Amino acid sequence: MAKALERQVGELLRQHGLALATAESCSGGLLGHLLTNVPGSSDYYLGGVISYGNAAKVSLLHVDPSLLEREGAVSEPVARQMAQGVRSLLDSDIGIGITGIAGPGGGTAEKPLGLVYIALDMVQVQRCERHVWPHDRQGNKRASVERALEMIVQVLLQEC
Repeated sequence: MAKALERQVGELLRQHGLALATAESCSGGLLGHLLTNVPGSSDYYLGGVISYGNAAKVSLLHVDPSLLEREGAVSEPVARQMAQGVRSLLDSDIGIGITGIAGPGGGTAEKPLGLVYIALDMVQVQRCERHVWPHDRQGNKRASVERALEMIVQVLLQEC
């Protein structure tokens, strides 16, 4: 399952000569962890930022503070700015931003438990997906990271 995805991401990044950086909030570094489980991942994975708090999103990833105030940390615009910010920060070809509500608390009627935004940013491609995962905290984190890996594979197969 995920191990095959991690390897496939690595093979495709290597094949296209591209580098990846990650900005993670609700996934807490799980995406970076899985990517670095693949031997040789330093060839294509530049690193990541665990921007769990808003201050880190602003200072490290240059997420607009007024955007955070207006939209909230769990929103499409913030996920997009996280992906753009980490791509710029680490000078990578691809940036991934993940923000959401893993649970078990923190959900509202407008932003339910399991709500996650996953953004991908490249020079020629920008994507963002909204998901509401039905799992517990660990399951929501895992589902988010697996979908992020799938997004990377899809973009590399379709756009490069």
